[in-house]
Amino acid sequence: MNYIGLKENSIIVTKTPFPGYNLINMIGILGQNKFLVSIRYIPRLIYSLIMGGILSPFRIKEKMLFDKKINKVEIKHDPIFIIGHWRCGTTYLHNILSLDKNLGYFTTFQAYLPGVFLGSEKLFKPLVASSLPGKRPMDDVEMHADFPQEDQYALGALTPYSYYHGWCFPKNMDFYNKYVVMENVDKEDIYAWKKAYLYLIKKVTFFENGKRLVLKNQDNTAKIKLLLEMFPDAKFILLIRDPYDLYYSMMKFMRIVIPLYCLQNPPPLRVVEDSMFTLLEKMFKKYFQEKNLIPMGNLVEMKYEKFISEPLKQLENIYKTLNLDGFNENKETFEQYINAQKKIKLDTYRLTEENKEKINKRWHIIFKEFNYKKIQ
Repeated sequence: MNYIGLKENSIIVTKTPFPGYNLINMIGILGQNKFLVSIRYIPRLIYSLIMGGILSPFRIKEKMLFDKKINKVEIKHDPIFIIGHWRCGTTYLHNILSLDKNLGYFTTFQAYLPGVFLGSEKLFKPLVASSLPGKRPMDDVEMHADFPQEDQYALGALTPYSYYHGWCFPKNMDFYNKYVVMENVDKEDIYAWKKAYLYLIKKVTFFENGKRLVLKNQDNTAKIKLLLEMFPDAKFILLIRDPYDLYYSMMKFMRIVIPLYCLQNPPPLRVVEDSMFTLLEKMFKKYFQEKNLIPMGNLVEMKYEKFISEPLKQLENIYKTLNLDGFNENKETFEQYINAQKKIKLDTYRLTEENKEKINKRWHIIFKEFNYKKIQ
């Protein structure tokens, strides 16, 4: 198993999230990595720095025009957080819920360029749209600048606290993974993360005229306590997937995306694999420690397999359990979208003995807590 397109994709400069980063944040992240950028990715870095420089005056202008209004925004409806590990159906659920006219969300444009989306949309949205493939490189899911996107990209653009920074700098992946679980980090870092996240949520709430937001961010699986400190009545939807399917889907994901994001030659894939195993273990250990803090009726746990097999039924259960309005109002729209997605084909794989043993050993917590059966 090797990276996919590592050499060929090194000439692609527009797919990494780095160009949308605040220039000061970008330089700070480079400093965290001692400015170690591999020669083949110098053009990717130059493009990112140029774009960061071009965007800077527009970011300053936007802050001057809108920050007072954003800071005064009152969040009347605490967000709905979609959580769970990557490749567990969170995008599918996010896309469906975004069709509910009562809910707002980060668009791909807003998540990729969070500093300029209020005042410079006409200028920069075409740029984001032109950089997006028609479909995500790891699966058949369509991409568009106006489609829902995980807010982790927006957080990464403004702060050093993002899982995806570890894909840009894969030799330092474990350093960024600690911010997923907020493990061994300073109180100042936690405060800064909260401040940045609240600012972004207020900004999109302002854009959405006060609607409740539905936010997808897998990192939040390990941040329940912190999120409840910010939003005591927040609602959570956790998706989980059979560990064997999750392993192969996630490895394919990283083999494709890291070559598109990275600014360093990535380490051997076994190092990335081990990092993935460890991060899931830590994420869910933290989740199980903190999920009882969630108020009664504010959490839905759902298996990917059940959601995929009967999405409308499971969606109705989500609305009932979380006491949300809008299911019947949007049911026909939900059905149309679900029917349109049936053409998407799921990957198949052959489970090797070596991988089976690793998955059984490393992800025992998922088998145990979610009643998945181990293959012996």
